[in-house]
Amino acid sequence: MAKKKEELDPETMELIQWCIEVEGWLVKGGATVQQAQEHIEEQVEWFTDLFYDGLSPEEAAKEALA
Repeated sequence: MAKKKEELDPETMELIQWCIEVEGWLVKGGATVQQAQEHIEEQVEWFTDLFYDGLSPEEAAKEALA
């Protein structure tokens, strides 16, 4: 029997895309892809707050690199 694919809501998909963009800015700032991913995972609540506060991915990366 096939498993039913769980669909994410549009807001969650937007947050995921935003985090992917933050990752890119962190890498541009000198982090490795692995370091950027680990940092986002470890600080997911903080990054989620930045997303809902309306920061751009670039602004969020600058906050993280500060």
